[in-house]
Amino acid sequence: MKRLRPILLAEDNPNDVELILTAFQGANLLNEIQVTRDGEEALDFLYRRGPYSGRTSPQPAVILLDLKMPKVDGREVLRQVRADPQFRHVPVVILTSSREEADLVASYQLGVNAFVVKPVDFQEFISAVGQLGFFWALLNEAPRVDSNPPA
Repeated sequence: MKRLRPILLAEDNPNDVELILTAFQGANLLNEIQVTRDGEEALDFLYRRGPYSGRTSPQPAVILLDLKMPKVDGREVLRQVRADPQFRHVPVVILTSSREEADLVASYQLGVNAFVVKPVDFQEFISAVGQLGFFWALLNEAPRVDSNPPA
């Protein structure tokens, strides 16, 4: 059986984190979910820095990224991910409450794979996130990459 790649969830709202984890559980996703609470921590996870320096898991199957986070916002995380050849292949989904056209346009200009506005309705939110996780973590075929830490 192939090793499941983790899902990176970069989200600072604890209520949204809980809902997203509930949705993944309901969708029966077996992938490890790595939650980071700000953009700096998400980048540390990806680059295996600081508390993640000993991380041996492969790069994520997908990055679910909130736009409005402390320290480093989601747009800057996306910019850095797309600028680095080792991460360009990793799908990035913006999962945000922003309905601003400027956020949508800027995200696609930076290379996001999908832009999803968080539904307000609880059941819609659970359903949408479960479908996102199922598609990006299980159905989507991504190129195989080296899982060794960067030099």
